[in-house]
Amino acid sequence: MATGQKLMRAIRVFEFGGPDVLKFQSDIAVPIPKDHQKGDRVFTTGTISGGYAEFAVAADDTVYTLPEKLDFRQGAALGVPYFTAYRALLHSARAKAGESVLVHGASGGVGLAACQIARAYGLKVLGTAGTEEGKNIVLRNGAHEVFNHREVNYIDKIKKSVGEKGINIILEMLANVNLSNDLNLLSYGGRVIIVGSRGPIEINPRDTMAKESSIIGVAMYSSTQEEFRQFAAALQAGMEVGWLKPVIGSQYPLEKAVQAHENIIHSSGATGKMILVM
Repeated sequence: MATGQKLMRAIRVFEFGGPDVLKFQSDIAVPIPKDHQKGDRVFTTGTISGGYAEFAVAADDTVYTLPEKLDFRQGAALGVPYFTAYRALLHSARAKAGESVLVHGASGGVGLAACQIARAYGLKVLGTAGTEEGKNIVLRNGAHEVFNHREVNYIDKIKKSVGEKGINIILEMLANVNLSNDLNLLSYGGRVIIVGSRGPIEINPRDTMAKESSIIGVAMYSSTQEEFRQFAAALQAGMEVGWLKPVIGSQYPLEKAVQAHENIIHSSGATGKMILVM
């Protein structure tokens, strides 16, 4: 280590495995930005040096100005949740004002982002959550109506709410549990956008035929640079106007990253975006 070199705390990973492979270290050299790696007040969709650290380097085409009205904790909750939700709704589902959307698992980071975006773009927004706290947060962030997905008959309540016409778009955070029910909730030409899944599920393909419905998977990092720029322009407008407001959930100090990952794996639900704080 060179004399006088600045050091930082960071999480390092040297092998594949469970959360226990996340190693906290306090003697990591602070990365130095080169050309086209900015040192401004920004948020990012991905780093070069790794984001689990006090300092990180990112290419200038993956960073975006963080408005003064948002703090850095909110900035940490912007990149993946909002770009994923925007891609899912506007790019993959091709949502239109006046359509309906069900955000299945709406109280987490991506779900709340989707509710805010959908409401701002003129959709009828339905959501599900697993607790009263979660339901209230979803309602405060754009949903017109929220259902408790822990209730045995919540699907019937959704059907009663939307009537015979069904739902145009479903954003699905746990497809291995909900996909079969999703297909029965759709309208003619409806589409299920799969944002998350933790395993396999058996479905009946005939459920897609009469309604000519679609099942579409989404991965944020499939976006092109041009698409990232388009998404960023729309989201930054939301920050300026004020409808885009990241909701922070659980916060962990950097040295508790292993615990944070354990809780993600074993959690039965989320409220807001989990972040690491320095």
